[in-house]
Amino acid sequence: MILDGFLNLSPWAYVGVTLLLTHITIASVTIFLHRHQAHRALTLHPAVSHFFRFWLWLTTGQVTREWVAVHRKHHAKCETPDDPHSPQTRGLARVLFGGLGLYRAECRNAETVATFGKGTPDDWLENNVYARFRHVGLLSMLALDIVLFGWVGLIIFTVQMLWIPFWAAGVINGIGHFWGYRNFETPDASRNIVPFGLLIGGEELHNNHHAYRQSARLSNKWWELDIGWVYIRLLERLGLASVKRSAPKTVFRPAKNAVDFETITALIRNRFHILKLYGAQVIKPVMKAELSSAYARRQLRRYRKWLTREDLTLDIRQREDLDEACKESNTLNVVVEFKARLKALMQPSVTDSDRLARLQEWCVRAEAAGIEALREFATQLRGYSMRTA
Repeated sequence: MILDGFLNLSPWAYVGVTLLLTHITIASVTIFLHRHQAHRALTLHPAVSHFFRFWLWLTTGQVTREWVAVHRKHHAKCETPDDPHSPQTRGLARVLFGGLGLYRAECRNAETVATFGKGTPDDWLENNVYARFRHVGLLSMLALDIVLFGWVGLIIFTVQMLWIPFWAAGVINGIGHFWGYRNFETPDASRNIVPFGLLIGGEELHNNHHAYRQSARLSNKWWELDIGWVYIRLLERLGLASVKRSAPKTVFRPAKNAVDFETITALIRNRFHILKLYGAQVIKPVMKAELSSAYARRQLRRYRKWLTREDLTLDIRQREDLDEACKESNTLNVVVEFKARLKALMQPSVTDSDRLARLQEWCVRAEAAGIEALREFATQLRGYSMRTA
């Protein structure tokens, strides 16, 4: 019977098929749409690239130019009212459960597509098939599921249709900017949801991506798994892909005790890592050791995150409360000021020669400030270098 389909599988086999089909879709999104098209972090063989385009047409109906434009705008306008899907401005529930609607609304913004969608496929197939008849692909997938799996194919197709809207448009864009851990102090609220990027191809490592948006690899710590990167390396070995950019690797070399241009290069390329370390190694120990006043402890318990996290801002009243609490500790004021100076010399407007002189001065003054945590950090910073192998 056609209701049974050509493939009569066991219940667990149907589950396995569903997971496989949805996994191919998420691999297409993360490798083709995200890392290849939106950020140009790798190149793909034309056959591989077209397979991904064709599969996304069948399973999502997404147009490459639109997806890329919305994502690039998210980076350009992150956590502002112009961000197409920030839970910080639109609310977590709206992004988590209505992410697809937000995405479609932004796709209808012709200015967004024209401004941020440049460099995407513009061939005959894209314009006359994939973009023009996007729903034909979905209907073809529905028919194929029913022919192969019978009435179970309707369930499989439903899961396929919900997979990307929920996991990518909802979970990554919503929870990925709300809950989780941070390896880097980026100026946005991005988070790594879990260290093992399986269900969403590595996209769960969202804070890592915002720190190094043009990196083909999303994992950073040794214990983080980016399954999308595994597939990219496999394609590379087969001669079907070539990685153009990946996150730089740095080390602290104890024997290196002079700030030079190598230090500057490592600092600028890994500024979010340095800010994270400064908060953990300097500000937090000072707060713990220096604040003896019960009032200061109460205030800083409320505002301690603002001293270490770069994605948080204070209104006038909150700033006044924080300043009052910091007055209880001259040491805390000093390390906060040193952090501000460190951030200032990282600004793009500063030339490398000026940056070098200012960082050398910063290290000398930090080591002479009489604060052990700050001295140790400055000494460590002198040995900050790019890893060569």
